[in-house]
Amino acid sequence: MARRPREIVDLIKEQSIKMVDLKFIDVPGIWQHTGIPADQIDEGALAEGIGFDGSSIRGFQSIHESDMLLKPDIATAQLDTFRSVPTLSMICDVYDPVAKSSYDRDPRYVARRAEAYLQKTGIADTAYFGPEAEFFILDNVVYENTQNRAGYEIDSIEAHWNSGNIDGPNLGYSVRPKEGYFPVSPSDKYSDLRAEMALTLKEWGIEVEMQHHEVATGGQAEIDMRFDSLLNMADNLMTYKYVIKNVAAQHGKTVTFMPKPLFGDNGSGMHVHQSLWKGGKPLFYDAKGYAECSQTMLYYIGGLLTHIDALLAFAAPTTNSYKRLVPHYEAPVNVAFSARNRSAAVRIPMYYQGKPNAKRLEFRPPDPSCNPYLAFSAMLCAGIDGIKRKIDPMKAGFGPLDQNIYELSEAEAAKLKTVPGSLGETLASLEADSTFLMEGGVFSKEFIANYIAYREAELKAVAIRPHPYEFYLYYDC
Repeated sequence: MARRPREIVDLIKEQSIKMVDLKFIDVPGIWQHTGIPADQIDEGALAEGIGFDGSSIRGFQSIHESDMLLKPDIATAQLDTFRSVPTLSMICDVYDPVAKSSYDRDPRYVARRAEAYLQKTGIADTAYFGPEAEFFILDNVVYENTQNRAGYEIDSIEAHWNSGNIDGPNLGYSVRPKEGYFPVSPSDKYSDLRAEMALTLKEWGIEVEMQHHEVATGGQAEIDMRFDSLLNMADNLMTYKYVIKNVAAQHGKTVTFMPKPLFGDNGSGMHVHQSLWKGGKPLFYDAKGYAECSQTMLYYIGGLLTHIDALLAFAAPTTNSYKRLVPHYEAPVNVAFSARNRSAAVRIPMYYQGKPNAKRLEFRPPDPSCNPYLAFSAMLCAGIDGIKRKIDPMKAGFGPLDQNIYELSEAEAAKLKTVPGSLGETLASLEADSTFLMEGGVFSKEFIANYIAYREAELKAVAIRPHPYEFYLYYDC
């Protein structure tokens, strides 16, 4: 795609583009957009930006300082294949026209600062991220929360609870709980749909490595993207969500990236693969190290595990996240590292031994409800802190955990630290442990305070409402 403003203007003419769609992200992590008639876009408009009301965007400005600017990143220009009107899509950075600078609360700007901080340290010049964002493909979802009614219902044609459905022909193929990895069709009802999602992602310039059904019943799925640098990967993940939701909608389906929409089965995680490179060479490989890990990689792991409680405020940022982070559902709740052990918070994949370029770690607690710009930046800050402080995870007591935790004695299991059990706990941890995030000016103190306040408001909103299960427990008390 185009790399200079003049090329964008020429592309609009060549492709007979009628609208230009400007996308940007709010603080919680949802894409917002506005459309501009293509004849209003020239080199000046691309350079100066487009005005919008920042007070109407979650986590942004107050009403008395609402005027903000969207400046398109022309490197992200892409034809929007979901619009009937010929539309060019671009991801934008947010600017403060009064301060005449990038906006401190723009998550994309946080990601830019994180990449700049890494380079300034001299440790590495590139951090690569590869998230595995799981999701559910559903056929129907209803929910409501009023003063006198609350509840939800979701449905999927392949779910095991429909095995007894007598409203029409029932062919009997369903996915039993925790048996969704990897059945073929006709049990897997969504193979063609996932294939279309994967091919559409490729049309949008995103390289796809694999698509498959995931462990849970009810249409749980995963499509894996090839890794990329921090900012590019965060852009790609937002595009990934946009494409998957829209392809599903075209087929009368709905997709959710909620970490735990379904009780009694696996939730949707987002395992994040990470590696550092310098001068085109990988820094995480050592043929003689534990699981072929370099000391730099071990220090990075030490940073992640040392700051994990605070990290989850960005990486598992919703009340629903902690419905997933419970034992016995392949949930990585143990604050430890290991080669191949999926119950550890950090796993070291061992598929490709002896290959330095493939060496990376997998940070498993995050989920796809997060804002990727913030989550990836926070992980990188933690890793850098581990390297700078030489936090050896072995000496710090984080493992390696190379045994089945469910076979440990109660005494042995009690020694294992686990991740926080609620959003409130992790927000308190972030408040107490945030200095590592402010190194290099990646996160500001004000940004962190505002973020905590925003999430605490969500926490309170959930806490004060009666839960349907409380009626089951307490109505007759």
